[in-house]
This record gives sequence, structure tokens and C-alpha cells, in this order.
Amino acid sequence: MDNDDELVGRVLGRRQALALLGMSGVALAVAGSTGVAQADPADCVDCVVRPEMTEGPYYVDERLNRSDIREDTSTGVVAEGATFALALRVLQVADGRCTPLKDAVVDVWHCDASGLYSDVPREGTDGRNFLRGYQASDRAGWARFTTVLPGWYRGRTVHIHVKVQTTGTDGNPYEFTSQLYFTEEFKAGYLAAAPYAAKGTPDTTNAQDGIYSANGVGDQMLLRPNRRGRGYAATFTVGLDLSDTAVGDDDSPQGGPGGPPPGEPPVA
Repeated sequence: MDNDDELVGRVLGRRQALALLGMSGVALAVAGSTGVAQADPADCVDCVVRPEMTEGPYYVDERLNRSDIREDTSTGVVAEGATFALALRVLQVADGRCTPLKDAVVDVWHCDASGLYSDVPREGTDGRNFLRGYQASDRAGWARFTTVLPGWYRGRTVHIHVKVQTTGTDGNPYEFTSQLYFTEEFKAGYLAAAPYAAKGTPDTTNAQDGIYSANGVGDQMLLRPNRRGRGYAATFTVGLDLSDTAVGDDDSPQGGPGGPPPGEPPVA
């Protein structure tokens, strides 16, 4: 049985953490993203900072409590693409310790293989809800999703959105919002296969992406999937300092670093 109070990491001091990334205004997280989900604390490493990133214009609170987010419940159609098992672990950082955070609401959303988001009227997907959903973290801090690897669309590198909602130490709602990415090598492999290949070569790399490259910290949000059967799997761990109200504030659709410049169409 998982222990809610198990120690799963050592917290770096603020000066040490900032020295590692040379930035401020970020959340805390556990370093490392592996391809195999494991809850063993021996596999966890030091807590370091990770950046928040813009929510973007395509977040919709669908109130879909589900682990498998592939189906559009309005039509019963399952999104096409390479199956992707994504396990996200949420930790609370306090008193120099990282411990699992239970009942945090972890929301995930991303585009489909052709680059479309669900429930976006201007994309013709109003009323649909594919590739969206949330899970409450379990006693070990894990929230697990079954989805497909995302496609790409103009002006953005391939990415997955994630939002964690819980309660801060001051009793107010607490949100952490960011985006997850993939290496160029990994993307080149799966985007060359069906159904992704029909869209052609992506027009934006990680380095060219304004949100990924803002403050030079996009590589802190890289996933490193491994093969699992016919699909892929990866884990990622986010630790939250629930006393940090700057990070915990409500995230506006265009908030955070890397939002679109004035006059440009929204990207997410």
C-alpha cells in the first residue's frame, strides 16, 4: 500500500534551483522523465524548478473525469494515432521534503493527429470532446491517462497541455499550468507514420517555438517516451510548493511566458 507521507525526493534550496535554470517565477518539480511508470521512491531524484507556461486559448473545462481520453463521447469515435500512456505524478513540496499529493485534479488536453482541438467552434469541432479529460491523483500522487501522440499545427511545436488544480496552504485555489514536449528525434519517427504523415512535415521545431524557447527552459518539460507494445509510454513528475501564491494564481488563457504577440492569431 502506498504511504501518503513517504519521502520521494530532496528539495534543492531556492538559490541552488535558480542557479540550475537561471530563472524565477516557476514551480517546483522532480527532475527527470522516464519511459516506464514507477512509484518506487528510490527511482525519484532531487526536486528542482520547472516552468509554468501559457494555458493558451483551447482550454475547455469539459468536466470529463476519465483516464482514457481518446473517445469523442458525442459521436463514439476514438481518435486515431499511436497509443500513448502518460503517467503524471504530483508531489507537494514542504519543509525540505517531497511527498505525494492526493486528490489534485490533473487536466490534460491536446490536438489530434491532424492538428485539431476538440470543442473549438472555429475549427469545426464545437460540442466534441476528444483528447480532453482529467483525473484526481491517487494516494501516491499519480494521475494516469491513455491517449494518442499529438499531431502538429501551424506555428507550434508538438505539445501536450497539462493543468494541476488543488488548494494552497492559504486555503485558496491553486493552479499550475504548463506544456509537455518531445525531442525532435522522437517526433520525426512517429510523425512519418500514418495517420500523422498525411499532414506533412511540421513547420516549427522546438527551438523555433516561442513558448518552448521562452526563457530557455522548454527542455525542462521534455517527455522521453519508451515503446510499450504497439504504442508508447512516459512519466513526468510535478512538485508543487503550495505556499507559492505567485505560481498558484488562476492562469488566464493568454497568461504566462510565450503568449502570442499583439495582432497575431492565438496559439496554444
